[in-house]
Amino acid sequence: MTRILAYRFSAFGDVAMTAPVFREFLEQNPETEIIMVSRKNFKSLFDDIPNVIFKGIDLDDYKGLFGLRKLANELIEEFRPDLVANLHDVIRTKILDRIYRGKGLKVFKINKGKEEKELLTDVWNLNKVQLKKTVERYADVFREMGYPVELSHRLRPRAVEKSGIGFAPFAQHRGKMLPLEKSYELARILAQQHTVYFFGGGKSETETLEKWEREIPGTQSLAGKLSLTEELDRISRLELMISMDSANMHLASLMGTRCISVWGQTHPYAGFLGFGQREEDVVHVKDLTCRPCSVFGDKECYRGDWACLEELSVQKIAEKVL
Repeated sequence: MTRILAYRFSAFGDVAMTAPVFREFLEQNPETEIIMVSRKNFKSLFDDIPNVIFKGIDLDDYKGLFGLRKLANELIEEFRPDLVANLHDVIRTKILDRIYRGKGLKVFKINKGKEEKELLTDVWNLNKVQLKKTVERYADVFREMGYPVELSHRLRPRAVEKSGIGFAPFAQHRGKMLPLEKSYELARILAQQHTVYFFGGGKSETETLEKWEREIPGTQSLAGKLSLTEELDRISRLELMISMDSANMHLASLMGTRCISVWGQTHPYAGFLGFGQREEDVVHVKDLTCRPCSVFGDKECYRGDWACLEELSVQKIAEKVL
Protein backbone atom coordinates (compact mmCIF):
# COMPACT_ATOMS: atom_id res chain seq x y z
CA MET A 1 0.00 0.00 0.00
CA THR A 2 1.49 3.33 -1.11
CA ARG A 3 0.85 6.19 1.30
CA ILE A 4 0.40 9.69 -0.07
CA LEU A 5 0.60 12.57 2.38
CA ALA A 6 -1.64 15.39 1.08
CA TYR A 7 -2.24 18.82 2.58
CA ARG A 8 -4.64 21.66 1.96
CA PHE A 9 -5.47 23.91 4.92
CA SER A 10 -8.00 26.39 3.47
CA ALA A 11 -10.41 27.64 2.32
CA PHE A 12 -13.44 25.53 3.21
CA GLY A 13 -14.75 25.28 -0.35
CA ASP A 14 -11.30 24.49 -1.77
CA VAL A 15 -10.78 21.70 0.76
CA ALA A 16 -14.26 20.33 -0.03
CA MET A 17 -13.32 20.17 -3.71
CA THR A 18 -10.51 17.71 -2.95
CA ALA A 19 -12.94 15.10 -1.59
CA PRO A 20 -14.59 13.95 -4.87
CA VAL A 21 -11.16 13.87 -6.49
CA PHE A 22 -9.84 11.64 -3.70
CA ARG A 23 -12.85 9.34 -4.02
CA GLU A 24 -12.42 8.76 -7.75
CA PHE A 25 -8.62 8.60 -7.59
CA LEU A 26 -8.74 5.92 -4.88
CA GLU A 27 -11.40 3.91 -6.70
CA GLN A 28 -9.10 3.81 -9.73
CA ASN A 29 -5.96 3.20 -7.64
CA PRO A 30 -7.06 0.97 -4.74
CA GLU A 31 -3.49 0.11 -3.80
CA THR A 32 -2.97 3.67 -2.52
CA GLU A 33 -3.92 5.46 0.67
CA ILE A 34 -4.21 9.22 1.26
CA ILE A 35 -3.35 10.91 4.53
CA MET A 36 -5.23 14.22 4.32
CA VAL A 37 -3.89 16.93 6.60
CA SER A 38 -6.17 19.92 7.12
CA ARG A 39 -8.03 21.89 9.77
CA LYS A 40 -9.79 19.78 12.41
CA ASN A 41 -13.27 21.06 11.60
CA PHE A 42 -13.09 19.75 8.01
CA LYS A 43 -12.99 16.08 9.04
CA SER A 44 -16.59 15.26 8.06
CA LEU A 45 -15.84 16.05 4.41
CA PHE A 46 -13.80 12.84 4.19
CA ASP A 47 -15.55 10.51 6.62
CA ASP A 48 -17.11 8.19 4.05
CA ILE A 49 -14.19 7.94 1.58
CA PRO A 50 -12.41 4.58 1.87
CA ASN A 51 -8.61 4.70 2.11
CA VAL A 52 -8.54 8.30 3.34
CA ILE A 53 -7.10 8.90 6.78
CA PHE A 54 -7.88 12.42 7.96
CA LYS A 55 -5.38 14.18 10.20
CA GLY A 56 -6.93 17.27 11.71
CA ILE A 57 -4.63 19.92 13.11
CA ASP A 58 -4.78 23.36 14.69
CA LEU A 59 -2.42 25.59 12.72
CA ASP A 60 -1.88 27.78 15.80
CA ASP A 61 0.06 24.85 17.25
CA TYR A 62 2.60 25.00 14.39
CA LYS A 63 3.55 28.63 13.91
CA GLY A 64 6.70 29.75 12.12
CA LEU A 65 9.55 27.71 10.70
CA PHE A 66 10.13 25.72 13.89
CA GLY A 67 6.44 24.91 14.18
CA LEU A 68 6.26 23.65 10.61
CA ARG A 69 9.37 21.56 11.14
CA LYS A 70 7.67 20.06 14.18
CA LEU A 71 4.55 19.31 12.11
CA ALA A 72 6.58 17.72 9.31
CA ASN A 73 8.42 15.47 11.74
CA GLU A 74 5.22 14.45 13.53
CA LEU A 75 3.54 13.49 10.25
CA ILE A 76 6.53 11.44 9.11
CA GLU A 77 6.77 9.64 12.44
CA GLU A 78 3.05 8.87 12.57
CA PHE A 79 2.34 7.94 8.94
CA ARG A 80 5.63 7.10 7.16
CA PRO A 81 4.44 8.48 3.79
CA ASP A 82 5.92 7.42 0.46
CA LEU A 83 4.93 10.54 -1.53
CA VAL A 84 3.78 14.06 -0.74
CA ALA A 85 1.00 16.04 -2.50
CA ASN A 86 0.90 19.79 -1.90
CA LEU A 87 -2.64 20.79 -2.93
CA HIS A 88 -2.34 24.33 -1.60
CA ASP A 89 0.99 25.89 -2.68
CA VAL A 90 1.17 28.81 -0.25
CA ILE A 91 4.15 29.92 1.85
CA ARG A 92 3.32 27.50 4.67
CA THR A 93 3.11 24.48 2.38
CA LYS A 94 6.17 25.56 0.37
CA ILE A 95 8.15 25.36 3.62
CA LEU A 96 6.74 21.89 4.32
CA ASP A 97 7.70 20.86 0.78
CA ARG A 98 11.27 21.94 1.35
CA ILE A 99 11.49 20.06 4.64
CA TYR A 100 10.17 16.87 3.06
CA ARG A 101 12.49 17.11 0.08
CA GLY A 102 15.35 17.50 2.52
CA LYS A 103 14.30 14.19 4.06
CA GLY A 104 14.39 12.47 0.67
CA LEU A 105 10.66 12.41 -0.09
CA LYS A 106 9.31 13.20 -3.56
CA VAL A 107 6.96 16.18 -3.43
CA PHE A 108 4.37 17.05 -6.08
CA LYS A 109 2.43 20.31 -5.99
CA ILE A 110 -0.61 21.86 -7.63
CA ASN A 111 -0.25 24.27 -10.52
CA LYS A 112 -2.82 26.94 -9.68
CA GLY A 113 -2.50 28.68 -13.04
CA LYS A 114 -1.91 32.08 -11.45
CA GLU A 115 -0.83 33.83 -14.65
CA GLU A 116 -3.83 32.44 -16.55
CA LYS A 117 -6.16 33.67 -13.83
CA GLU A 118 -4.55 37.11 -13.78
CA LEU A 119 -5.18 37.39 -17.51
CA LEU A 120 -8.73 36.07 -17.14
CA THR A 121 -9.58 38.73 -14.54
CA ASP A 122 -8.01 41.62 -16.46
CA VAL A 123 -10.99 43.87 -17.23
CA TRP A 124 -9.34 44.90 -20.51
CA ASN A 125 -9.07 41.30 -21.70
CA LEU A 126 -12.04 40.67 -24.00
CA ASN A 127 -10.98 37.13 -24.92
CA LYS A 128 -12.18 35.25 -21.85
CA VAL A 129 -11.80 31.47 -22.06
CA GLN A 130 -12.51 28.49 -19.82
CA LEU A 131 -9.48 27.56 -17.71
CA LYS A 132 -8.73 24.11 -16.36
CA LYS A 133 -11.11 23.11 -13.56
CA THR A 134 -9.66 23.15 -10.08
CA VAL A 135 -10.59 19.51 -9.52
CA GLU A 136 -8.53 18.62 -12.60
CA ARG A 137 -5.63 20.60 -11.16
CA TYR A 138 -5.88 18.47 -8.03
CA ALA A 139 -6.00 15.32 -10.15
CA ASP A 140 -2.93 16.50 -12.09
CA VAL A 141 -0.87 16.25 -8.89
CA PHE A 142 -1.58 12.52 -8.73
CA ARG A 143 -1.06 12.14 -12.46
CA GLU A 144 2.41 13.63 -12.09
CA MET A 145 3.13 10.88 -9.56
CA GLY A 146 2.43 8.40 -12.36
CA TYR A 147 -1.11 7.38 -11.43
CA PRO A 148 -3.97 7.22 -13.95
CA VAL A 149 -6.91 9.44 -12.97
CA GLU A 150 -10.04 10.03 -15.04
CA LEU A 151 -12.59 12.23 -13.32
CA SER A 152 -16.23 11.56 -14.16
CA HIS A 153 -17.48 15.11 -13.44
CA ARG A 154 -20.81 13.55 -12.48
CA LEU A 155 -22.87 13.91 -9.33
CA ARG A 156 -23.51 10.84 -7.22
CA PRO A 157 -26.94 11.37 -5.62
CA ARG A 158 -27.48 9.58 -2.31
CA ALA A 159 -30.23 6.94 -2.17
CA VAL A 160 -32.34 8.87 0.31
CA GLU A 161 -35.75 10.49 0.27
CA LYS A 162 -35.40 14.06 -0.95
CA SER A 163 -37.50 17.08 -0.06
CA GLY A 164 -37.19 20.84 0.04
CA ILE A 165 -34.85 23.41 -1.43
CA GLY A 166 -31.69 24.61 0.26
CA PHE A 167 -30.72 28.27 -0.01
CA ALA A 168 -27.32 29.62 1.04
CA PRO A 169 -27.49 33.38 0.33
CA PHE A 170 -24.16 34.40 1.86
CA ALA A 171 -20.55 34.37 0.68
CA GLN A 172 -17.27 35.49 2.20
CA HIS A 173 -16.91 38.49 -0.11
CA ARG A 174 -19.41 41.02 -1.48
CA GLY A 175 -18.42 40.34 -5.08
CA LYS A 176 -19.85 36.82 -4.81
CA MET A 177 -23.11 37.63 -3.06
CA LEU A 178 -26.52 38.48 -4.42
CA PRO A 179 -27.83 41.64 -2.68
CA LEU A 180 -29.78 40.53 0.38
CA GLU A 181 -33.00 42.20 -0.73
CA LYS A 182 -32.89 40.08 -3.90
CA SER A 183 -32.19 36.90 -1.89
CA TYR A 184 -35.09 37.73 0.41
CA GLU A 185 -37.42 38.14 -2.57
CA LEU A 186 -36.19 34.89 -4.10
CA ALA A 187 -36.86 33.02 -0.85
CA ARG A 188 -40.36 34.54 -0.69
CA ILE A 189 -41.15 33.40 -4.26
CA LEU A 190 -39.80 29.88 -3.78
CA ALA A 191 -41.51 29.36 -0.43
CA GLN A 192 -44.89 29.73 -2.11
CA GLN A 193 -44.42 26.25 -3.64
CA HIS A 194 -41.58 24.60 -1.71
CA THR A 195 -40.15 24.32 1.77
CA VAL A 196 -36.98 26.43 1.76
CA TYR A 197 -34.15 25.66 4.19
CA PHE A 198 -31.64 28.43 4.88
CA PHE A 199 -27.95 27.59 5.32
CA GLY A 200 -25.34 29.94 6.75
CA GLY A 201 -22.83 30.43 9.51
CA GLY A 202 -21.65 33.06 11.94
CA LYS A 203 -23.68 35.25 14.28
CA SER A 204 -24.84 37.93 11.83
CA GLU A 205 -25.83 35.43 9.13
CA THR A 206 -27.72 33.33 11.66
CA GLU A 207 -29.60 36.36 12.97
CA THR A 208 -30.55 37.46 9.45
CA LEU A 209 -31.78 34.02 8.43
CA GLU A 210 -33.78 33.57 11.63
CA LYS A 211 -35.46 36.90 10.90
CA TRP A 212 -36.31 35.70 7.38
CA GLU A 213 -37.73 32.49 8.83
CA ARG A 214 -40.11 34.52 11.01
CA GLU A 215 -41.20 36.73 8.12
CA ILE A 216 -41.50 34.22 5.26
CA PRO A 217 -43.93 31.31 5.73
CA GLY A 218 -42.62 28.00 4.40
CA THR A 219 -38.98 28.65 5.33
CA GLN A 220 -36.75 27.23 8.05
CA SER A 221 -33.31 28.42 9.09
CA LEU A 222 -30.73 25.72 9.82
CA ALA A 223 -27.94 28.26 10.34
CA GLY A 224 -25.98 27.61 13.51
CA LYS A 225 -28.06 24.55 14.39
CA LEU A 226 -26.17 21.70 12.73
CA SER A 227 -22.76 20.12 12.96
CA LEU A 228 -20.93 19.72 9.64
CA THR A 229 -21.88 16.03 9.57
CA GLU A 230 -25.55 16.90 10.12
CA GLU A 231 -25.40 19.67 7.53
CA LEU A 232 -23.96 17.33 4.90
CA ASP A 233 -26.68 14.79 5.64
CA ARG A 234 -29.39 17.45 5.26
CA ILE A 235 -27.89 18.67 1.98
CA SER A 236 -27.92 15.09 0.66
CA ARG A 237 -31.69 15.04 1.30
CA LEU A 238 -32.49 18.24 -0.59
CA GLU A 239 -34.15 18.21 -3.98
CA LEU A 240 -31.97 21.18 -4.94
CA MET A 241 -29.48 23.65 -3.47
CA ILE A 242 -29.21 27.32 -4.40
CA SER A 243 -25.86 28.82 -3.53
CA MET A 244 -23.56 31.67 -4.34
CA ASP A 245 -20.09 30.78 -5.68
CA SER A 246 -19.21 29.57 -2.20
CA ALA A 247 -18.62 26.50 -0.05
CA ASN A 248 -22.26 25.35 -0.06
CA MET A 249 -22.04 24.71 -3.79
CA HIS A 250 -19.14 22.34 -3.15
CA LEU A 251 -20.90 20.67 -0.24
CA ALA A 252 -23.85 20.02 -2.56
CA SER A 253 -21.47 18.45 -5.08
CA LEU A 254 -19.94 16.27 -2.40
CA MET A 255 -23.39 14.99 -1.41
CA GLY A 256 -24.61 14.49 -4.99
CA THR A 257 -27.17 17.30 -4.87
CA ARG A 258 -27.85 19.49 -7.87
CA CYS A 259 -26.99 23.15 -7.28
CA ILE A 260 -28.10 26.33 -8.99
CA SER A 261 -25.15 28.67 -8.47
CA VAL A 262 -25.14 32.46 -8.58
CA TRP A 263 -22.01 34.31 -9.77
CA GLY A 264 -21.08 38.00 -9.68
CA GLN A 265 -17.48 39.21 -9.96
CA THR A 266 -16.34 35.61 -10.30
CA HIS A 267 -16.99 33.22 -13.18
CA PRO A 268 -16.96 29.45 -13.76
CA TYR A 269 -14.19 30.12 -16.31
CA ALA A 270 -11.74 30.34 -13.39
CA GLY A 271 -12.38 26.64 -12.73
CA PHE A 272 -14.35 26.69 -9.48
CA LEU A 273 -17.74 25.34 -10.60
CA GLY A 274 -18.78 22.56 -8.23
CA PHE A 275 -17.78 19.01 -9.16
CA GLY A 276 -20.46 17.51 -11.38
CA GLN A 277 -22.59 20.66 -11.46
CA ARG A 278 -24.04 21.70 -14.81
CA GLU A 279 -23.17 24.89 -16.64
CA GLU A 280 -26.87 25.27 -17.46
CA ASP A 281 -27.49 25.74 -13.74
CA VAL A 282 -25.15 28.75 -13.54
CA VAL A 283 -26.87 32.12 -13.11
CA HIS A 284 -24.87 35.20 -14.05
CA VAL A 285 -24.94 38.36 -16.18
CA LYS A 286 -23.34 37.12 -19.38
CA ASP A 287 -22.92 40.33 -21.37
CA LEU A 288 -20.59 42.23 -19.01
CA THR A 289 -17.17 42.29 -20.65
CA CYS A 290 -15.50 43.19 -17.33
CA ARG A 291 -16.44 39.79 -15.87
CA PRO A 292 -14.73 38.07 -14.25
CA CYS A 293 -12.72 40.80 -12.56
CA SER A 294 -11.80 38.69 -9.56
CA VAL A 295 -11.02 35.05 -8.77
CA PHE A 296 -12.28 35.32 -5.20
CA GLY A 297 -14.89 38.12 -5.38
CA ASP A 298 -12.83 40.32 -3.07
CA LYS A 299 -12.26 43.39 -5.28
CA GLU A 300 -14.05 46.71 -5.46
CA CYS A 301 -16.30 47.07 -8.49
CA TYR A 302 -14.36 48.49 -11.46
CA ARG A 303 -17.52 50.17 -12.80
CA GLY A 304 -18.72 51.30 -9.40
CA ASP A 305 -22.28 49.99 -9.86
CA TRP A 306 -21.92 46.26 -9.11
CA ALA A 307 -23.85 45.52 -12.29
CA CYS A 308 -22.79 41.86 -12.19
CA LEU A 309 -25.00 41.42 -9.12
CA GLU A 310 -27.49 44.27 -9.27
CA GLU A 311 -28.64 43.26 -12.76
CA LEU A 312 -29.24 39.62 -11.85
CA SER A 313 -32.89 38.71 -12.20
CA VAL A 314 -34.49 37.01 -9.22
CA GLN A 315 -37.24 35.79 -11.55
CA LYS A 316 -34.62 34.13 -13.75
CA ILE A 317 -33.31 32.16 -10.79
CA ALA A 318 -36.85 31.23 -9.71
CA GLU A 319 -37.65 29.98 -13.21
CA LYS A 320 -34.64 27.66 -13.14
CA VAL A 321 -35.92 26.20 -9.88
CA LEU A 322 -39.61 25.97 -10.67
